[in-house]
Amino acid sequence: MSSITIDHPDHGANGKQLWGHPMGLYYLFFVEMWERFSYYGMRALLTLYLAAPLIGVNPGLGWDTERTLEFYGLYTMMVYLSTIPGGLIADRWLGQKKTVLFGGILLCIGHTVLAVEAMWAFYTGITFIVLGVGGLKSNISTMVGGLYKPGDDRRDKGFYIFYIGINVGAFFGALATGWAAVEYGWHYGFGLAGIGMFAGQIMFMYGKKHLNGVGEFQGAPDSENKELMKKPLTKVEKDRMLVMFLSFLIIIVFWGAFEQAGGLMNLYAEQKTNRALGFIDFTVPAAWFQSVNAFFIITLGTAVAGFWYWWKQKGKESSSIFKMAVGVIIMGTGFLFMSGASMQYQETGSSAMYWLVLAYLLHTIGELCASPVALSYITKLAPVKYASFMMGAYFAATGLGNYVAGWVGAWSHQAGEFEIFTGIFVFCTIFGILVLTILKPLKRLTHGAEESSPTVAMEDEGYSRDDIA
Repeated sequence: MSSITIDHPDHGANGKQLWGHPMGLYYLFFVEMWERFSYYGMRALLTLYLAAPLIGVNPGLGWDTERTLEFYGLYTMMVYLSTIPGGLIADRWLGQKKTVLFGGILLCIGHTVLAVEAMWAFYTGITFIVLGVGGLKSNISTMVGGLYKPGDDRRDKGFYIFYIGINVGAFFGALATGWAAVEYGWHYGFGLAGIGMFAGQIMFMYGKKHLNGVGEFQGAPDSENKELMKKPLTKVEKDRMLVMFLSFLIIIVFWGAFEQAGGLMNLYAEQKTNRALGFIDFTVPAAWFQSVNAFFIITLGTAVAGFWYWWKQKGKESSSIFKMAVGVIIMGTGFLFMSGASMQYQETGSSAMYWLVLAYLLHTIGELCASPVALSYITKLAPVKYASFMMGAYFAATGLGNYVAGWVGAWSHQAGEFEIFTGIFVFCTIFGILVLTILKPLKRLTHGAEESSPTVAMEDEGYSRDDIA
């Protein structure tokens, strides 16, 4: 079956639309914006806090680079792996809406505890954040897909809008918490991230009236999809599950490279980049570079989405797998700029800020080709009975990519940063090209799920018009 919800003419209170999309999209946009404000605000500080000296004006934990990056990789992996049980809870017991609510509560607790200056609070807060993201992250993305009928061409555009919301939060989160950490201390930065999460929770509570019929438990006795939930998977659905799992390999590679941003590249900005703006006697906080990616997403998101729409209208290849493979190649190319930064550092003892900015520019273009498309892809292909689970599996693949990123970053301590950055470029380019060579058989496994005719797609799966009425 083609994805999330099939039992609605138009989701949202009275089918209200704004700028061609359901009103509920914009409430989910702001919820995710504040949740990502808190997550990326904390993420921008994490490795810097772990690696900061024990003694000084703003003391941290004094960990070495290898231990810091290994912990960062483990933490981010656990954050995303927790979306699998979060998805199962939504699919089998609570539905996405209630699971998002409980996940938000856990996140509020986690960020509040993290603001306390004590080691027990640090580990306790981290644990609650892992559990909270598990409940919220995959399920709120699934709810975005549930706003649209199967085959609705607006779905990809809706995910681009939602994705911009994610990055508005990421942009301001890193700036705000980075400033607070420099001016007042690490735990004030962590506390400010928590305020953002409380704002997101309030927004979700207020906007539920625009999400009627979205994210409800599909196995409930009064659910119109209850009988569909009992049916075994068809051959078509099994093929689609297979191609989704295969696409997760692309996700692991992509985030394994991309997430050097929060780890190795974050420390590189702190330790080896000349961040002084001499003409105004100001040093740019290292955490602010975590906003560069989000800034480019906000400013370039519409252009990239528009390009792919134009590309499709020209009759060119525009499948999700194709876009994801191209995204891996473009993102990997950005590491050539980090290779340049490493060469400059070896020659002069510091590297210029523009290397980081240029690297993040290509990372962002690659991300815009791959990540929002992948979110939409899952909601198109996932059977309704496993909708949240498959979104959780997607984020689990993201988590494995994050763990790989931490491991690769830690390895730079022995291998050398120039070798690591250049190696990532070479690997991503070769991997992306290999995916493109097997594109046709991968597309066949989708059985037309990305086509615009939902009725044809559903009947191909073995459901009659009566099943979807």
